[in-house]
Order: sequence, then structure tokens, then C-alpha cells
Amino acid sequence: MDQLMALGTFVRVIETGSFSTAARSLGVGQPAVSKAIATLEKRLAVRLLLRSTRGLTPTDAGEAFYEQAKRVMLEVEQAEHVARGASTRLSGRVRVSANVTFARLHLIPALKGFLDKYPDLALDIVLGDRNVALLEEGVDVGLQTGTLDILNMPARKLAEAPRYVVGSAAYFECAGVPCTPSELTAHQFINYSQQGGGRVWTFRQSDNESTVSLNGRLSVSAIEGVREAVLAGVGIAIASEWMFSPELKSGQVKAVLTNWRLPPCDLWAVIPAGRMTSRKARAFISFVQETLGHADKAVTATQSCSNYFSPSVQEALAS
Repeated sequence: MDQLMALGTFVRVIETGSFSTAARSLGVGQPAVSKAIATLEKRLAVRLLLRSTRGLTPTDAGEAFYEQAKRVMLEVEQAEHVARGASTRLSGRVRVSANVTFARLHLIPALKGFLDKYPDLALDIVLGDRNVALLEEGVDVGLQTGTLDILNMPARKLAEAPRYVVGSAAYFECAGVPCTPSELTAHQFINYSQQGGGRVWTFRQSDNESTVSLNGRLSVSAIEGVREAVLAGVGIAIASEWMFSPELKSGQVKAVLTNWRLPPCDLWAVIPAGRMTSRKARAFISFVQETLGHADKAVTATQSCSNYFSPSVQEALAS
């Protein structure tokens, strides 16, 4: 069993690129990880990792050993899954990354249901508007809203929400309600400066198409800031229904030009490349999907994804 734990530790060190990140994702101290690697190298009588100021680099022997160790750990996990059966209680920890606003409004309020359903599971939720480096942060599931920009990683589209032009009711009372996309240029636009934002948008209505470049003096790098600016009546924004769902329901925020369509906002669950997809991760993905109440569809980030992952791993993601 100690040898198996050492194999798992070595695999995680290679995938994360550091002892400290591997230790954090495994829920142990860094000295335990260092000791496991040192013991493994001593038993094999070969250097597996080169340590430098730039980080860790596997030796040729380490690269070859990693491929075999990763295969062994995947087979062990699959064997455990078969032995335990579907009714076995899940235990351990799931590390999830997500957008701050989406998580605050839709994910975190629903987590009690997940924790009640799986009393032996713990969750680490990593929040940020910028997509985190999944492997380096030891993330098991990355929830990403908008366009999928993580290449060559298995991903599942969980849901989609419409995008709207939104503003506070008070703002529209003062500035007027636009009737066409071109009229938006007369309004103060609050720009979301991360991926999924921008000032140029294309509106569609039946066979008609209108591309508009929006003007405004305020640009914000976090959706939370965009929300607050809209609620304060600073101007209009383009955002998914998810980002303003409470205020749209209450009437505090209004959606305009709803007879024109904008590209929808997708929600993706991404599994880090090379990471073994655990039953815990699959359970969390299923829970998010069920919570949002949308039909699922297994997809991959790029058409070349099949070159990186075996059919059995992709099938496991879709199950």
C-alpha cells in the first residue's frame, strides 16, 4: 500500500509541477510528499526528478516511470470502482474552480444539497474571474462560463444561458430604452475586460444581423464589479442571465432588445489533462447539471482531444 501511495504522489507531483501544490491537492504536508519521492528514488536507485530554481523537471527515467505509474493508478481506480459498486458512499475531497459571481449566485447556495447527499465528501472551492491553471492548482473539476478556451482537455457542456443587454430600471428611466442595437451607441457601456466581454457585439433577429461597437468610460476586470456598476445606474452591460438572475426577477434590472439574440453563455465542466477522473468528480459534475436542470451533452474542447485521451477515459467523463 505504501508503494501505491508513493506512485500516486509521484503522479500528482508530475502533473502539478511542484511539491507544494501536489501536497495541497493530496491534503498532506509538503515534507510527506518530499519523503515519498525520496523513498521512491532510493528504492528504484534512479533519479526521477531534477530540481532547480525554475521548478521540477522529470528525468528521462522519470518520464518513462510517470507514464507507467499513471496507467497503474488509473487501473487501480477503475478496479476500486468495480469492487465498491455504485452504492458505495463517496469519501475524500473534491477541488473545484469557478467564476466568483456564478458561484456566489448559483453554485454555493446549492452546495448544501451536495454535502447532504455525500456526507463523507469535502469540497474546496477556488474562486476567480480568470481561469486558474487547473493542474498547478490541483483542481479536479474546473467550471468555466463563456467560450471554452482550455484546449486538449476533456470537457462537458452542462448548460447555457441567454445573454442580454441589461441596465437598472432607474438608468433606463433617465437615459431611455433603446429600440434597436444601433441606439446602444448613445448609452454608457460598462465593459467586462476579461474573455467573454468586449465592446463589439453582433445581434441577430431572424435573417437580420447588426454588429455594434459600444462606447463607455468604465471597464471592469471582474463580473462582480460590472454587477455593482449596473446596479448603481452607471450604464448598461451585456451579461448572461446567470449574472443578474435575482435582479431580473425582482425588476431592479431590466433586459432590453430581447427580440434580438446575442451569443448564449455556456457552462463547461473541464477535467485537467492527465488527471484521473474520479467518481467524486463525476458526482459533482452530475450534481451541478441536475441543479441547473439542463440536458447534458458530452463534448471535447477541440476535435484533437481524442488524440490525447483514450476512449475509455472519454466514456468515463460522459457517464
